[in-house]
Amino acid sequence: MTDVTLRPADLADFEALQRLYKDLVGTIEVPDGDAGRARMAQVLDHPGTTVFVADLLGQPVSMATLHVLPNMTFGGRPYALVENVVTLRAHHGLGLGRRVMEHLAEAAWAAGAYKIMLLTGKDLGARGFYEKLGYTADEKFGMTLRRAPKRQPL
Repeated sequence: MTDVTLRPADLADFEALQRLYKDLVGTIEVPDGDAGRARMAQVLDHPGTTVFVADLLGQPVSMATLHVLPNMTFGGRPYALVENVVTLRAHHGLGLGRRVMEHLAEAAWAAGAYKIMLLTGKDLGARGFYEKLGYTADEKFGMTLRRAPKRQPL
């Protein structure tokens, strides 16, 4: 697919990112309007954080957020966290999510990260997608503590 561009998102992408976030979280609130735009600006301006998108014909249709965090172990090398991985349903099966995740991994390695971590829902069937990219669940046990409800797919 030659008409795909992988790049960091910017605030001009706000409406497209809104669609992606809403597709990801279903019924859970995503800030919109001026408050949403201000929150998105905070995300994009946060040190070590990049939201990567895949543009198809100039429109973001897939994204993932990379957080590269400072660290004291492993010689002071940072580690990376991945969140909010989503491709619009109409574009599933085109390899866009894979391309975003590979691009994100290259950025994490270029930043000197010694590992990349992510959590994926047990109920939503994404585990196989991440395993094909080389992620494993055999080394660590992921846990969460929540103050907000789990997302419910649409």
